[in-house]
Amino acid sequence: MLLKEVKSVFCQELEGIYPKEEIITFFSLLLEEILQLERFVLVLHPQYQITKEEERPMFAALARLKNEEPIQHILGKAHFMDLELQVNPYVLIPRPETEELVQWVLANIPKNNSKPRILDIGTGSGCIAIALAKAVPHAEVVAVDISKKALQVAKKNAERNGVVVEFLHADILSSGFELIYGGKVAHPFDYIVSNPPYVREKERGAMRKNVKAYEPEQALYVSDENPLRFYKAIVGFSEDYLSSRGQLFFEINQYLAQETRQLLVDNDFKEVELRKDIFGNFRFLKGIQP
Repeated sequence: MLLKEVKSVFCQELEGIYPKEEIITFFSLLLEEILQLERFVLVLHPQYQITKEEERPMFAALARLKNEEPIQHILGKAHFMDLELQVNPYVLIPRPETEELVQWVLANIPKNNSKPRILDIGTGSGCIAIALAKAVPHAEVVAVDISKKALQVAKKNAERNGVVVEFLHADILSSGFELIYGGKVAHPFDYIVSNPPYVREKERGAMRKNVKAYEPEQALYVSDENPLRFYKAIVGFSEDYLSSRGQLFFEINQYLAQETRQLLVDNDFKEVELRKDIFGNFRFLKGIQP
C-alpha cells in the first residue's frame, strides 16, 4: 500500500475527532516510531510503499486513536523539557504548563547554592523531579508519591535520563506523616514543589475523553467539598520540612487561584505570588517560608 494512502485513511478516519493539524502530527510521530521513517518522507518520495507487515501496527495505532487513547500511551513515551519519559495509564502525561512551573523553580535557585535540597510531592512520572535534577546536577532531589506503580515508572525515567533522585512511597494525607529515608527523618528542604490533584468532580465533565478514560483518577480529581485538601496538607507539612526562607511552589486550579493564594497568606508565607501560564490562566503559586 502506498504510504500516502495510509495517510489519507488516517485523515478520513480521525476527521471530526481531532483537528487536521493534530492528525498530521500523530501520523508523523507514528512514522518515526513504528516505521523508523523521517516525517518528510512523502515530500521526497511521494510513491513510497509499505508492506502488509508495516501496515498492521500503523492501523492498530489508528484504531487506538479513534478511541481517543493518548498518542503518548500509543508511543509509550512523552517529552518534557529536554527529557524523554516513559508514560502509561498509572501516571499523568506531563503537560507544557508543568514545564513552566519547573522553569520558575529553576529561576529561583541561585547558581552559587552549593547543594539545594528539593522535594517533589506527587511525582507521578517523575517529570518535575527529574527535570530539576537534570538542570541542577549538584542538587539533592527527593520525590514522593502514593502510587507504587507510578514510582516504578518514575524510577525508570530517572535511570533513562541519567539522574539521581530519591523516590519514596508516601501519603501526604496520612495523619502524623513523616518523611523518612536513609533511616532518619528528612532535614528541611530549600524548595518544595507540587502538582497535586486539583480538578474538582464538578469539572470532570469538561475533561476530554483522552484524559478521563486513560489517565489515573487518583492523580486528577478532588472532591467539590474539599478541593484544597492536598494544598492544605502540603502547607502543613511545610511547617516542619521547609527551611526558613525556603520556597514553596504549586501548580493550581485556575478557578481556585485566589483561595489557594489565601491559604498561603493565612499560613504566614511571605512574598506570595500567583503566575499565569502560557494560556493566560492563573496556574502557579509561590510562597516563601518566614
